[in-house]
Amino acid sequence: MKNSILSEISSPKDLKKLNISELNLLCGEIRETIIDTVSKNGGHLASSLGAVELTVALHRSFNTPEDAIIFDVGHQSYAHKLLTGRLHRFDTIRKKGGLSGFMRPDESEYDPFVTGHSSNSISAAYGILKANNLLGKNATAVAVIGDGAMTGGMAYEALNNAGAKKGNFIIVLNDNKMSISKNVGAVSRSFMRMRNGRRYHRLKFAVGNVLLKMGFFGKLIYNFINKIKDAARSFVYKNNIFAALGFNYLGPVDGHNIKELESIFEIAKSYDRPTVVHVVTKKGKGYSFAESSPNEYHGVSPFDVEKGALSKDKKDFSAIAGDTLCKIAEENTNICAITAAMAYGTGLYDFSKKYRDRFFDVGIAEEHAVTFSAGLAKGGMIPFFAVYSSFLQRGYDQIIHDAAIANLPVKLLIDRAGIVGEDGESHQGLFDVAFLSTVPNMNIYSPYCYKELEYLIETTAKNQELAAIRYPRGFEGKVENIDFTGEYTLLSAGSNRVLVTYGRLFSCALEAQSALNNFDIIKLNKVFPLSDDTISAIGKYKTVHIFEEGIRAGGIGEHIASKLSELSAECSLKIHAVDSVFVAHQSTAEALSEFKLDTKSMIAALE
Repeated sequence: MKNSILSEISSPKDLKKLNISELNLLCGEIRETIIDTVSKNGGHLASSLGAVELTVALHRSFNTPEDAIIFDVGHQSYAHKLLTGRLHRFDTIRKKGGLSGFMRPDESEYDPFVTGHSSNSISAAYGILKANNLLGKNATAVAVIGDGAMTGGMAYEALNNAGAKKGNFIIVLNDNKMSISKNVGAVSRSFMRMRNGRRYHRLKFAVGNVLLKMGFFGKLIYNFINKIKDAARSFVYKNNIFAALGFNYLGPVDGHNIKELESIFEIAKSYDRPTVVHVVTKKGKGYSFAESSPNEYHGVSPFDVEKGALSKDKKDFSAIAGDTLCKIAEENTNICAITAAMAYGTGLYDFSKKYRDRFFDVGIAEEHAVTFSAGLAKGGMIPFFAVYSSFLQRGYDQIIHDAAIANLPVKLLIDRAGIVGEDGESHQGLFDVAFLSTVPNMNIYSPYCYKELEYLIETTAKNQELAAIRYPRGFEGKVENIDFTGEYTLLSAGSNRVLVTYGRLFSCALEAQSALNNFDIIKLNKVFPLSDDTISAIGKYKTVHIFEEGIRAGGIGEHIASKLSELSAECSLKIHAVDSVFVAHQSTAEALSEFKLDTKSMIAALE
């Protein structure tokens, strides 16, 4: 692969020396580099391919890093990394010790803020702008947010705060008509209406550019025309949410036309008020497979560039959860499924097609999803909210206030619990057990295999309990035919030492016991609350090793230690867990090994 232009870009300043022909060639080289690297490392493909010209235009139009550009979520920031001095390390992206797949300030001065979860870019950028103002810095801040992230409530809290204020604050709405799943709801329909007026807006940009280049009198005329236009628009049109919140609205503009983008950014920079620039892009642009199937190419594992990333035939935990919900929904018409813009990621795509009236995609709005599920439960339905562990963190208050206090039978299907691998700190599912175990009325389960996951979904659907079923990313490990219907399962080797664990790590424990055969295993079928019988069974052993794929502080290991202390149990106890650190991006196997939670580590601890 030849990067004749890209290899000469060491910082955004180098972009400003290129003509339009060279810039278009550069964009091709960027796409080729992204496709080639992601095909080897896996990663976020379609979103980054769609933002190439936009990223080039942003860095040419603004003075980074003094002007802060925050890419919401960060999965659209691969081109940004390539243009900010990281080409030589780009082949390490998502690898242990390599570049992060998201924005990280400790990685580059051009990454002003940590990103990974959606809808925070406007809040962060507005905070940076106000800090600049208070410190007397003549710098602006730009939030680049996708239309999918605009379904998140936090974005509207920030819009409400920032609107109708003074200062050159710019929001770039990267409108590709998708988040991960297809966008839904009134917000999406509003953007569709705004996209329809592109011819008018192109003429407006052209006139604006001419006037702004005429100096002082040109700007006077331009501002006068805008005041008349804004007054007329406010009288005639009532459906532009940004204008209603006090923002100047520019767009829509072709997000793959660098000249148009630079022109509209120059206009946006001329305002001393918050401005939204509406940019229309195509997710996956430049790679035919990703263009035709942006859902499947949002985040991919390594693949063959010529053949494309083929859908996996092997079922994983997410697929099993979705299949099981489909099965019980056929038998019970009260079963509902809820997702926060993750129908594909959480295995609910088939459910969404088979049971349309009982499937609810609420957008990137986990707080709303929890309370909406509680409302469904109150009304007599049986709601299953499928959500990634790291994203459920945003619904903690709603779990307590809207579900737990009334003890409503909401079912949380917590996908990607534990170590998730290459997505890194922002996506590791290490905190759910710790924060959910603080909630009264909460019942936590963690299956280790597909059969147990099916059993738990089927069982909790019949019970009037608030339940969380947490399961890992990927596939089941070593499986044995055991009874997991009780609160715990004992696999005895006649030892006075016991290894206590739950979830995926039970498969590692089976392998370790098979290798040593000198310790017992207690598998927690019900992770929380822990019954007196479970604590009593653990307290009988002389030595207790607790292996937990989660954060140590507030985890089940500490709960067990506290209970044993209350009983004055005479045993030596060792907790093996993640001890108050954020787990960096690396493979799941590497992370489990680093934190001594894999089979090899269990053998070392108990041999």
